[in-house]
This record gives sequence, C-alpha cells and structure tokens, in this order.
Amino acid sequence: MSYDVIIIGAGPGGYVSAVRCAQLGLKTAIVEGRETLGGTCLNVGCIPSKALLHATHSLHEAQHSFGKMGLKGAAPEVDWDQMKSYKDDVIGQNTGGVEFLMKKNKIDWLKGWASIPAAGQVKVGDETYATKNIVIASGSVPSALPGVTVENDKGIVVDSTGALELPKIPNKMVVIGAGVIGLELGSVYARLGTEVTVVEYMDAVCPGMDKDVQRSFKKILEKQGLKFIMGAAVQGVEALKSKAKVTYQPKKGGDDEIIDADVVLVATGRKPYAEGLGLDALGVKLTERGQIATDAKWATNVPGIYAIGDVIEGPMLAHKAEDEGMAVADVIAGKHGHVNYGVIPGVVYTTPEVATVGATEEALKAEGRKVKIGKFSFMGNGRAKAVGQADGFVKLIADKETDRVLGAAIIGPAAGDMIHEICVAMEFGASAEDIALTCHAHPTYSEAVREAALACGDGPIHA
Repeated sequence: MSYDVIIIGAGPGGYVSAVRCAQLGLKTAIVEGRETLGGTCLNVGCIPSKALLHATHSLHEAQHSFGKMGLKGAAPEVDWDQMKSYKDDVIGQNTGGVEFLMKKNKIDWLKGWASIPAAGQVKVGDETYATKNIVIASGSVPSALPGVTVENDKGIVVDSTGALELPKIPNKMVVIGAGVIGLELGSVYARLGTEVTVVEYMDAVCPGMDKDVQRSFKKILEKQGLKFIMGAAVQGVEALKSKAKVTYQPKKGGDDEIIDADVVLVATGRKPYAEGLGLDALGVKLTERGQIATDAKWATNVPGIYAIGDVIEGPMLAHKAEDEGMAVADVIAGKHGHVNYGVIPGVVYTTPEVATVGATEEALKAEGRKVKIGKFSFMGNGRAKAVGQADGFVKLIADKETDRVLGAAIIGPAAGDMIHEICVAMEFGASAEDIALTCHAHPTYSEAVREAALACGDGPIHA
C-alpha cells in the first residue's frame, strides 16, 4: 500500500492535517498507537481537564452563588467516581468524533507506533508503507524534573495525566509549577476541597504573560484558596506509602524547607516527543532544545519529511498545531500554506479565564516601541456583575502613532472566547478605533473589549 501522505500522530495537529490533505485530494493515512484518536489533547489533556473544570465550577457555583440568587437547597455532594465517568464520556464523544472524521474523509488509520526506516517509508508493526510525504505530528510529553520520579499508577507523585485519574480526592496537594496546566488542575482540586499549594521557581505565575494579568490572576486564585510559594527551587520529592514530602530551596536563601502532601502534581511544562521514529539515523536536524528543525514550509532537512505541532518550535498549543497541520497540507498539495505566529491566542481555563494574544506591553517597550494602553475593568460591565464575575479586566495595546492593535490580555468571564474579536482585528490590521467604533450588543462581556478600545482614545464610557 502506498500513499501521498502519511501523518505520524493523531492529535489536533495530525488529524486536522489528515483531513485537510484528504480534502485536497491526497491519498492519506494516519498512524496512531493509542486505542483512540485525538492525541494528548483529547485523551489526557485539553478536553478531560475542561470537563473537570466545568464540573467543579458548577460545584463552586452551587456552594457559593446559588443562595445569593435565591436558589435554596442542600449543597450537592461530590461523587468523584461519577465525575470521572462524566469526564471519560466527554473524552469518548470527542475521540469518537475524530474517528468518524477519518472514515468520512477516507483516511486510513494505521494502528500502532511508527518508525521511519528511510525517507518515503513508514513502518508500523511488521508492515512498511511507501509514501511520497511524511508529516511528523508526534506531539509532546510532560517534562521531567530532576530529583522527582513520577509514578502515575501509585497516585502520589503524578503528572497531568495522573492528576486526571486520582483514586480519591486528596486532602493536601502540592503543585510544582504555576503555569497553565498547574493552575488549571490546581483549581479543579481546590474547588473539590483540597488544600492546594503551588510551588513556582519564578517570581510570577504564568511566566511570560502580561505583568498586570500575572498580578491580578495570582490575587484572584489566592482568594479562591490556592496558596503560592514563589521563587522556590524544588530539590526533590520523597514518595512514601501514602503521602509525599516536597523539599525546596527558598530563593531568599536559608535552609531547605519541606511540605507534606497526599499528592504532588509535577506541572513543569512539556517537551517534544519523537521517540522511536529513528530521526538520528535519518539525519533529521534538531534544535538546541531538542525540537525538530523546520523551514518556513515546515520541511525538515530531509526531503519529503515535514514536522508540525509540539515537536517543532513555537508555543505548545493545540490550535497552533492545527493551523500548521492545515498549512503543511496546503504546501504538500502545491498550494501556499501560511500561519501567522503573531496572532496565536493563549488561554487559561480557570475561573476567571485568562486570554492573551500578540505582544505584551513589557516586550514592546523593551523593543523601544511607543505604545498606548487601553484598560477597562469588568466592574464596569453590567453582564459581568449580573453573573458575579466582575473580577478582572481587558487590556488593549496599540501603537502610539498608528493606533494599530499590537496585543491584548483579558482576565475575566469568557475571556477565551472574547479574545478572538481582537485576533480578527489584528489579522486585518485594525486600529483600536476600529474596535471602538464597532457596535457591541448590550449586555455582553464583549462590551468590555470596546471600552478598552475607547480607552486607547478619548476614554471609556463606563469608567
């Protein structure tokens, strides 16, 4: 059997690329060794964590907000096994949907783990398939931390995958890392009644994010019960029979300190995964950080072999991989593939949500760019106050001379959806005034975006 394209990995980058290749008339196969399609994102990442975030947010609302709204009754009890079953059902619906897409588009699923014996060949199990093009979309895995051994099956020292399947709700949890994954899963367990302590090496949560958002976000999470130990270097984790001890070195110096926990979640980021593909033997070049090196058309230095998603440079985001998947399909089909890396949003799905796009104020000023800032608090937004989510703000960054929108940060309700208005504006090279002059429905959260745009000019109305 021979193909025009074989894609290795059925995560968001891989399966989207496969569908796009098939739509363009290319005979396509996808290789996946899991029992289900969808990769990390659908199976043990984005989708299951969002199911648990939704379930626990509903619990929090019932416990803390329903009474204020006149909804009386006993607070719901948590059935942890049923909650995990709900999460698994959500996974099944999504992974089943991807399998349907493969069948609909006549894409062959080569079940097993791939290796690449030579350019133009992909081996799966005992079978070797010929192909004109190979797309590596093998994704990423949780990063290891020196001095820490993760054993998900024991449920004491776990990574993000293990945190989705804990046998019981812990009384105390230590989260190592105040990035997106740590804060989302930390929020889940804090709502379930766990005492959550986040240990972070840097001085701010979500390193690299807008500093105004970092400060506000941390304060809001602290109000929700999360505790933070910042500027702390974890020295090791000792797993005992039913608990663990985390040893860390305070940045201010002094003796090492120890925290006890029932569960330790190691959430220190992710690293590219290309194990078993045989890239060394093929001579595929890697970057200094272990990513597959590609050119502007996602091609490696070996003709006919491309790479996309978490395994190459750039933010490890499912939607970035999807964009690259569609673009590389266009390139292989002889069309022009394009990804605007300057307009890729990032979202943290806590409550409130945090969403960003483009450059930060700090980065632009470091470049010597003259900018103007439009900021508007959700305290001035009627819809946000009506649903009890008035914490947070919209921050818009525009060029001081041209008024062109250069970036934005939102912390507030539905931030992950609202950010796309700004993404579209940036794609079209819009000015802050363009957003300010666009009628926004009332009452909506999105009015806060308009107010932030007005703040770049003569000033907002409701502040």
